[in-house]
Amino acid sequence: MTKLTLAAALLAATTWGGTALAQQTLTMWYHGAGNDVEQKLIGEVIADFNASQTDWKVELQSFPQAAYNDSVVAGALAGNLPDILDVDGPNMPNWAWAGYMQPLKIDETKIAEFLPGTKGIWNGELYSIGLWDAAVAMVTRQSTLDALGLRTPTLDQPWTKDEFMDALAKAKASGTCEYALDLGMAWTGEWYPYAFSPFLQSFGGDIVDRSTYKTAEGALNGDAAMAFGEWWQSLFTDGYAQATQDPADRDGGFNAGKYCFSWNGNWAALGSLAAFDDVVFLPAPDFGNGPKIGAASWQFGVSAKSQHPEGAAAFIEFALQDKYLAAFSNGIGLIPATPSAAALTENYAPGGKLAVFFDLSSKQGLVRPVTPGYVVQAKVFEKAVADIANGADVAATLDAATDEINADIEKNNGYGH
Repeated sequence: MTKLTLAAALLAATTWGGTALAQQTLTMWYHGAGNDVEQKLIGEVIADFNASQTDWKVELQSFPQAAYNDSVVAGALAGNLPDILDVDGPNMPNWAWAGYMQPLKIDETKIAEFLPGTKGIWNGELYSIGLWDAAVAMVTRQSTLDALGLRTPTLDQPWTKDEFMDALAKAKASGTCEYALDLGMAWTGEWYPYAFSPFLQSFGGDIVDRSTYKTAEGALNGDAAMAFGEWWQSLFTDGYAQATQDPADRDGGFNAGKYCFSWNGNWAALGSLAAFDDVVFLPAPDFGNGPKIGAASWQFGVSAKSQHPEGAAAFIEFALQDKYLAAFSNGIGLIPATPSAAALTENYAPGGKLAVFFDLSSKQGLVRPVTPGYVVQAKVFEKAVADIANGADVAATLDAATDEINADIEKNNGYGH
């Protein structure tokens, strides 16, 4: 072989070898554009993963949260979804059913200790996993409970419906706050099914019949649901809460003393702790069928269009390390997915200021209906409870909502159930 031929062969081998050893790019879409802290945290996970091995390189594209879901739908229609998707937990079944996502193949022993709400399961398969969850509590002050002569409820012994209504009545009669209860009516969209459907479920009803997911009949308009609707409307007609709320009051009303009790999430807890030194976070009341709160937040999954699902799954599995779960919790205030990660955090470690929320999520959390139809059902439920709060006939409103949900299920051939 001549020197020239040998040199050419070596160059070709080097070039081919470089191509073979190059990292394969994986694209990832995320909902956190505009949130500098969140962007920094996810960027650190990606940088660490890319540096940890030579097979894969994740590249991030972020979207504003308000536009994210529409961007995914548009991307799916155009056939250009990324490898790794960020998905809001209750939306996952719809995206899986619509063909946007594929099952997530990770070592499931690594998520054995994860909070139930962080696991996105559809048709018996894992599709997504979350690094955090969120929880809602009844926020008040110990001095308020003491002044009103109220028992402090616990996870093991939450307030009954009668005890809760007694608390509201005493708060209203005391005149110490403008309204007994802040429900957050200024917030719209997902807040309504996330925050208010657990009340319905504690009464014994639901947005849809979870035994088949093929009808809302009996679940949303049966006796239990009617009892929920009458109770819900009474909160407003009896003056305990306001049906229309200024957003500023939702943001700061409890801390300013306008409300004696506030139904709010762990993301707002530090603000209340800064305002008062005796804030307590109480479990949801039990309206007869056990206390319930919403569960499932944003999660990671693999796009159905990904040509490299093993690489996408490798990144997601890498992100499940406790140090990242703790970093997100410390950075954005949400509940870390595991007890071991919680122990590494500032606020959720045993004895921490927000440790109660981890227990609330673990003991009272209930995922929203696990069905592709949820994305429609959530909007129908939101309108129904808003209308009832504003004085609409309870039975007629719940019957109409049931009919609307059933028509959507029928139009979509049962959504695969």
